[in-house]
Amino acid sequence: MAKIDDVARLAGVSKGTVSNVFSQKRPTSKKVTERVLRISRELNYVPNHIARSLVTKKTMAIGLTIPHGKFFFNFFHNQFINGVILEASIYGYRVLLDMIAAEEVKTPSLASYPIDGAIVLGPTQDDERINLLHQNQIPFVTVGKILNENLHEVSTVNNDNDKIIRDICNYLVGLGHRDIMFLNAGQQMTVSIERTEAYINALNEHQIEFRPHMIHYKPCIHSDEYMRYGYDETYSILGTRKEKVTAIIADDDRTAFSAMNAIKDLGYSVPEDISLFVICGDLSMMHQVTPSLTGMDLQPAELGVQSLRLLMHKLAVLDGDYEDHWIVNSTIVERSSCSSI
Repeated sequence: MAKIDDVARLAGVSKGTVSNVFSQKRPTSKKVTERVLRISRELNYVPNHIARSLVTKKTMAIGLTIPHGKFFFNFFHNQFINGVILEASIYGYRVLLDMIAAEEVKTPSLASYPIDGAIVLGPTQDDERINLLHQNQIPFVTVGKILNENLHEVSTVNNDNDKIIRDICNYLVGLGHRDIMFLNAGQQMTVSIERTEAYINALNEHQIEFRPHMIHYKPCIHSDEYMRYGYDETYSILGTRKEKVTAIIADDDRTAFSAMNAIKDLGYSVPEDISLFVICGDLSMMHQVTPSLTGMDLQPAELGVQSLRLLMHKLAVLDGDYEDHWIVNSTIVERSSCSSI
C-alpha cells in the first residue's frame, strides 16, 4: 500500500505539501496540486484520515444536528445541507448528519460523537442539544435564535424573522388585506416564537385587531395531525367558524398546498377569494403550480455556507474577524397567489 512518503518522493515535494493538497488547510499552486493528485491516483494512495486525526488531535468532522429521527426534508433543508457540505469540503472537513431521536437527546451520547464542532439546525426553546454541547465544551453554531436559560453568548446564523413577517404583513396590507390567518411553524421552535411576536406587532402597527384563533402552529411530526396541517385549520376557520379570511400566510409549501386544498373544497379560489403567501417554499417548484405561489427567498444555501464559516472561525480554521451573529437577507418573490381585494 502506497504511503505519503512515496507520493512526496515521486512528486518531488515534501510530505507536508502532500498533506496540504488533501487537507486544503494551506494554499498550494495549481501545478503542484495537479502533480500530487496525479501521482496519488497512479499509486492508489488514499490519505489515512484516522492517522491524521491522531496527529492533529482533530477528527476533521463536524456534526449537523437535526432534532428528531422522524423528519421530512424539504427544499430548504436540502439546499441548506448542500451549502454546509460544499463549504466544509473547502476546509477539508466531513459532515456527520445527526438525526437524533427525541429520547436520545437527553442522553450523553451526543457528546461522545467524533466531531470537532457542530451546527444546530432548528433550535427549540430550552433545546437539550444546545445544553449538551455547551456542557461538554463542543464548539457549535445555531441556525436560528436560541432561547436556553443562562446561555446568551452563542454564535448564530439566522434570517431576520421579525423583518420577514413585517415585510409579508406590509405586503398583504398594501393589497388591502386585514383578515390574515397565519399557519406558523411548531410552537416550541424559536423561529415560531419570533414570528408570532412579529405578526402581532405588525397587525398592531396597521391598527388591525389581533385575533388569537387566526394563528396556528404546526403539530408534532409524530402526531396524526401533522400531515393534515393547513387543511384542517383552514377548513375550520372558513367553513365551521365562518370567519372572514382574505389572506393566509403559510409556514412552508406543504402547509400551503394543504390550505389550498381546503380553500378549493370550500368553493373558494386562490387568489380571487383568498391570497396565499408561503414563507419557506421550494423556489424551483412554486412557479409550476397554479396559481404560482408568492413567497420568500430565505437563501438556505447561504445560511449553510455562513454557518459553516462561522464554525470554522470558532475552530480557529478560518482566520480574521467574523461576526458572532450573522443575518442572511431574504426577499419577497412575487408570483400569482396574492392579489388585491
